Amino acid sequence: MLIEQGVENQVIIATPTTLIALLKAIAYGWQQEAITREAKEIAKLGKELYDRIGVVAGHLAKLGKSLDQSVGHYNKAISSVESRLLVTAKKFEELESSSLDPLPDTQAIEKIPTLPKEETTT
Repeated sequence: MLIEQGVENQVIIATPTTLIALLKAIAYGWQQEAITREAKEIAKLGKELYDRIGVVAGHLAKLGKSLDQSVGHYNKAISSVESRLLVTAKKFEELESSSLDPLPDTQAIEKIPTLPKEETTT
């Protein structure tokens, strides 16, 4: 009867032993609530970090493609210079109608950036 009245009045009657157990249960509940809040925050930060990594990786992929195209354009220009301009310019050297400074050597770029591998879905 006393316990029922306590429940009706939102009062829990407890002995020292049950009070300690009850307090430990409440503390455990608060710990779990704090852990849940932190886990949600970690999940939120993880998603944000993943999204940001995706943006940076996208920029790097575009930059790599652009560098690859730039190297290709540079090599085509060097090829054109060597096959069209330098051939005629060297004829001036043979006629001794050029300056004393030799023409600089031109070389194509052989290194091509490694492009990121695209993922395949299975």
